[in-house]
Amino acid sequence: MSDLSIVLRSLRVRALSTSIVIALVAISAGLLLAILSLRNAGQSAFERGTGNAHLLVSRDGSPLVSVLNGIFYANPPKAPIDAAKLEEIRSSFPWSMFIPMAVGDSYRSFPVVATTPDFFTKFEPVSGEPWTFAEGRPFERNFEIVLGNSVARETGLRMGAKLLVTHGSGKSREGVDEHAHVHDEYEFTVVGILAPTGSPHDRALFSDLESSWILHAHDRFEREGTHKTVTAADLTDTDRVVTGVLMRLPSRDPAAAPPALVSQYDRLRRDGSITVAIPANEVQRLFDIVSSIDVLFVAMAIATLISSGAAILLSMVNSMNERRRQVAILRVLGASRARIFWLVLTESTLVGLIGAATGVVLCAVVLFSATTWLREAHGIVIAPQLDPRSAVLVALGTTLLAALAGIVPSIQAYRTSVARNLRPIG
Repeated sequence: MSDLSIVLRSLRVRALSTSIVIALVAISAGLLLAILSLRNAGQSAFERGTGNAHLLVSRDGSPLVSVLNGIFYANPPKAPIDAAKLEEIRSSFPWSMFIPMAVGDSYRSFPVVATTPDFFTKFEPVSGEPWTFAEGRPFERNFEIVLGNSVARETGLRMGAKLLVTHGSGKSREGVDEHAHVHDEYEFTVVGILAPTGSPHDRALFSDLESSWILHAHDRFEREGTHKTVTAADLTDTDRVVTGVLMRLPSRDPAAAPPALVSQYDRLRRDGSITVAIPANEVQRLFDIVSSIDVLFVAMAIATLISSGAAILLSMVNSMNERRRQVAILRVLGASRARIFWLVLTESTLVGLIGAATGVVLCAVVLFSATTWLREAHGIVIAPQLDPRSAVLVALGTTLLAALAGIVPSIQAYRTSVARNLRPIG
């Protein structure tokens, strides 16, 4: 019988304990590999979502909050930008892209973004990747609406469908927004469905600004005790507000930041009534903040991997107390002390190798499932690269750790006394 056959037979005899230890090793190795694979993928996904805007202006509390609310639709912005300030910003520089947006309404908790037709022609949801329509066209008149791909898929809405939007997000931190109400006086018609972009915009609906202003002007008239069908002619400057503006400076190279970006950013920041953000910089700031947590996760994963090595050690030390007679018989059959030592060490190493290989497969499955859920639930595309070099290093490290854990039981086997352990039992 070959040495490998002896080792495999030994593992089969202790199938339950061996399976538990292999599972622990697999989870530990898979966790470490997943964290290493996700370290840069998360940042890349958020950078992908910022699109081609150089600047974002709002009245949120900070630039980071402005980006999270205005581009990733984390929460509806609270403070609007009035018409006078909007025109002041528009006329202050020859912007190549100037797209106002109003975020605050929703449909089944999906954000409704009121904007201008330039949103589909000048803004790119992912830099270098313009919008494309799976069906239909952009909105052209009041109360027409375009669906992000995830919205269409999850709600089942199709071209020509009618829908009513809700004032507010429909939810608060407590799960109910007491100020939310349905704008049932005005019905929107679906005229377009966007192709998937792998960005948060897949989970939004898009309509024209004037429609949004009419909805909220209607609320104003009702508060004043006037009940009427509001049209664009009834709008005043107090109605023509937005929550943010996406802006881009003229640039010969679309992929590079123009020289004037820093000066325009500093100029706008001197206006204390608005918040100015460079979206790509704010994403970098966000990941600078969480980088220490990332290191902590890696340290925890390594600690878990070491604990799996300790589990191998304990499992094999305990099993050696029950296998002394088996070792003594092998010695009588001609196996040398050195061969016994290497048989036990091979068993320990094989457990680590199987666990590491299982961990790599487990990591790939979990990453695929998690990224699919993030894309469908939040419109965020995280594409972790399962680096072959990292996989090999983690597998080798895990196998080496298992081999080190097997040294103590191997020494125990090496020192096993033949005479003492072949005495009759009972």
